[in-house]
Amino acid sequence: EVQLQASGGGLVQAGGSLRLSCAVSGFSLGDYAIGWFRQAPGKEREGVSHIRGGDGATYYADSVRDRFTISSDYAKNTVYLQMNSVKPEDTAVYYCASIRGSPYLPMIYWDGMDYWGKGTQVTVSS
Repeated sequence: EVQLQASGGGLVQAGGSLRLSCAVSGFSLGDYAIGWFRQAPGKEREGVSHIRGGDGATYYADSVRDRFTISSDYAKNTVYLQMNSVKPEDTAVYYCASIRGSPYLPMIYWDGMDYWGKGTQVTVSS
């Protein structure tokens, strides 16, 4: 059974760091792309960062580029989102989701994903 579990959220001060984890099961990371999405209160869910398992290609939204880093640990079947220099604007529920194959990462969107899990809350205080 395919499952994704996001974890690692919490309360962090602006400028601090946090690492989110997306533990996946039921498929090989190499056959899927994993996307991190977030939804802030009153806003639509947006793509944050994605990684393609087959070749390791990555994508970052302009708002997080150079601050966040996405990576995959194939041995642990886990995708990480390292969040550095966080801002209050990063406050949101963060979700991870998967899509099979080798998609064009900038075109990934939530409703197009194959599987998804519960989100984890990230709150950045000022």
